[in-house]
Amino acid sequence: MIGRLHGKLIEKQPPEILLDVQGVGYELLLPMTSFYNLPEIGQECTLFTHFVVREDAHLLFGFSYKQDRTLFRELIKTNGVGPKLALAILSAMSVAEFAYAIEREELSKLVKIPGVGKKTAERLLVELKGKFKGIQQPDFFVESTHLPVAEKAQSNENIQLDDAVAALIALGYKASDAEKMVKKVAKSGLSSEQLIREALKAAL
Repeated sequence: MIGRLHGKLIEKQPPEILLDVQGVGYELLLPMTSFYNLPEIGQECTLFTHFVVREDAHLLFGFSYKQDRTLFRELIKTNGVGPKLALAILSAMSVAEFAYAIEREELSKLVKIPGVGKKTAERLLVELKGKFKGIQQPDFFVESTHLPVAEKAQSNENIQLDDAVAALIALGYKASDAEKMVKKVAKSGLSSEQLIREALKAAL
């Protein structure tokens, strides 16, 4: 079992990255809450991992913190929640935010996540309620940090928008919904990661 990887970040295209570990390139899928913490291309980083073996694919998931991986593992134990849906949940909410929603039984927050219907949300409440008693988070949302607005070529801004839309589609959103979400929060100077963050926040 691969539990942790440390290496050089070679590529990143939400929600996937390529990590060079002593000459071996590992493809990992990350929730956006972990993606936001990645360094620039060429720099080193450490990720906690979870390996999923399926009949048609072997998938490696990466997380910035152990608690993120712990929640991921709890989520995929829940009936009806697979790795892709768990990734979408952790992309929409941090561990503390999710715990807050579960303990407060905020069903309306959960059903806004792509792939989480009412039955799945109710199942999450039943199976996970009580497991986050030690977490206290007064503010559900964490204020995002915007990059200074700078002049950029229109083509580069279009690339950022397209990348953000593609990432949301990969997380389970319909193409039309993803485009609307990104356009709603689009501002000059924002990176694709920031666009995704703002789009996910606005969706909740």
